Amino acid sequence: MSKKVLALLLLLAVLILIVKESLVKRPEQLYETTAGQVEMCLFCHQTEKLDPAHDTKTLGCSPCHLGDPLAIEKEKAHEGIVMNPGDLRVVEQTCGTEGCHAIEIKKVKNSLMATNRGILATLLYYWGEAPDQNGDYSVEKLMASQENSLALDYYRKLCAVCHLWKQRGDLPGYLGEMGGGCTACHNVLDPNLPTTGPDKGHPLIVNKVPVENCVRCHNRSGRIGISYQGIYESEGYGTPYADGEMSEKQLDGDRFFLDLPADVHFRKGMACIDCHTRNEIMGDGTSYAHFEEQLEVHCVTCHRSEKPGLTVKGYQMPNVLQEDDGKVFMIGKLDDKKYPVKPPKQGECDYKGHERLSCQACHSAWVPQCYGCHVKRDMSDTHQDKLTMEETPGWWEEGRSYIRYEQPSLGLWKDKVVPVTPGCQDIVTLLDEVGKEEENFNSFTMAAIDPHTTQTASRTCADCHASTKSVGLGTGTAWRQEGQWRFDSVDMGVQTKAGLTPPLDAFVTIEGVPLQKSFRSDMRPFNKDELARILRIGQCLPCHKTYNDKAYIDYSPTKKCPVFSEE
Repeated sequence: MSKKVLALLLLLAVLILIVKESLVKRPEQLYETTAGQVEMCLFCHQTEKLDPAHDTKTLGCSPCHLGDPLAIEKEKAHEGIVMNPGDLRVVEQTCGTEGCHAIEIKKVKNSLMATNRGILATLLYYWGEAPDQNGDYSVEKLMASQENSLALDYYRKLCAVCHLWKQRGDLPGYLGEMGGGCTACHNVLDPNLPTTGPDKGHPLIVNKVPVENCVRCHNRSGRIGISYQGIYESEGYGTPYADGEMSEKQLDGDRFFLDLPADVHFRKGMACIDCHTRNEIMGDGTSYAHFEEQLEVHCVTCHRSEKPGLTVKGYQMPNVLQEDDGKVFMIGKLDDKKYPVKPPKQGECDYKGHERLSCQACHSAWVPQCYGCHVKRDMSDTHQDKLTMEETPGWWEEGRSYIRYEQPSLGLWKDKVVPVTPGCQDIVTLLDEVGKEEENFNSFTMAAIDPHTTQTASRTCADCHASTKSVGLGTGTAWRQEGQWRFDSVDMGVQTKAGLTPPLDAFVTIEGVPLQKSFRSDMRPFNKDELARILRIGQCLPCHKTYNDKAYIDYSPTKKCPVFSEE
C-alpha cells in the first residue's frame, strides 16, 4: 500500500471520528438540566416525575436534596444529602435559596404553625408559670436551649408533634406523617404510582393543598379539621357495634368517631385553602402570640354586600369575585369551581338586638366539648421528649371525664357573642420517684372557638334563650322566684385532691360570677343582667316564636307581658 493511500485512509478515519464525536453528546451533556446544571444524579434517577417547576429535568436533584451532583460514585454523590428538603433545619439551603422561595421561609418560620408560640405561652400562663399569655416562646428556641419546666415538660412529651419543626418520619405510625416544614402542606403522593416498594413514586409538590394535609395536624384539641368534615370523635366505647365487634369508624390513634352534619362549605366541595389566605397559613413574617392576630378572614369577609373578599388586614382575596349583576362567587382553588356566596339573610341576621351576635353563634351546629382533662406525671418512669427524641424522667398520662358534641355555650369576646368550649380543664396530679403524690392542682378555662360546623339554617331562638347550657350556666333548670332568677345545676363538679371543681359545663353562676377562667383577658361569660335579659325572652317564645312577631318590634326588657306572670 502506497503512502498516499495510507494517508487517505488515515484522513478518512479521522473524519469518521470527528463526525461521530459531533453526533454523540458528551456524558455530562446527557445529564444537564434545562437550566444548564450538570446533574450526574440523573444517571441513576431517571424515572422520578414531579410537577414541571420541580421536575428533575428542570432542576435535577441536588438543588432540593443537596449532595454532590458531579460525583459518579453513589457514596460520594450522597454525602450531605437530605431526604426532606422542606425540613426547617435545612430549608435555607433548599426551598429558600435565592430565586426560589426565600421570602416565604422567613414568614413560615415566624408563623404560629412553626413557633407554637400561642400554645406555649398560654399553657405556661394557665399553669401559673407566666404572668400573661404573651411570652415570646417558640419550638426553635426550646430545641436550642433545652429549657424545661412542669408545663414545658408536659408540652414536650404530649403536645410537641403538631408543629412544622417536627421531622417527617421520626415517629411510628400516623405521628410520623406529621410535620416536615414545607412538606407538611405542599407534598402529596402521586396517585398513579405505588406508595411502597421499588416503584414507589416521588412525592409531588403542589400549591393546591388538599384538606387531608391540613387535617393531619388539625384533628386534636379544637378538632376543627375533623369537625369541618362532619366527624365527631366519640367516647372510646366503639359504639354503635357492628356485628358484635367494635365500630369500624376509627381515626388515627384508635379514636372512634360518629358522623354528624359536616360544615356546609365542606359539603359543597370547598377546601381549607379556599377561605384561609396564604398569610394566615404561612404567616406574614410577624411572630404573633395568638391565632386571632394571624387570622384575617371572617364570615363577613365574603358574606357582605360591600367589598366582598376584603380581609380585616386589607388583603383582597383573589378568588372572591363580584360580577356585574352584583352576584358574588368564590373560585375553588382545587377545582376552579364557582361557588355562589350568599349575603346575610335580611330580617334575621340584621335583627336589631342581635348586633353583638357573631355568625358562628347562630350557625355553628355543634362543637366537640372535652370536659375534665385528668393529667398525671409519674417521676418513677420516663417518657420520650418529642423535641429531643430522648427518654427523660417523668411519664405523662392524660384522660378526660367525658366528651360531648352538643350545641356550644356562648360568651362574649370583645364586642361579639361567640361559641365557647372547654379550653384546658386540667386536673393535675404529680407523683414523685416512688409513686407518692406530692402535688395536686386544678386549672379550669373556657375558650372561644370557631367550630367549623357552619350550617345554612341557624340555631332556633329556643336553642339560646331557653337553654341554660347555651348561656353558660350549664345543664340544669332556671326559674324566676320573687323577681330573681334561680338556677339548679345537674353537674356538681368533680371532687379532687385539690378541691371541688366547678360544674364542668358551667362558665358562670346565675348571679353572673365566673366559675372558670377565660382564655383571653377580653373574653367573659354573660353577666347577671345579660343572663336575665336572655332568659326572659325564653319565657316569651311559647307564644312569640319568630323574629317578625310584633312583640319583638321595639322590644324592651322592661316591657310587661299582659297574659303571663313573670313571678
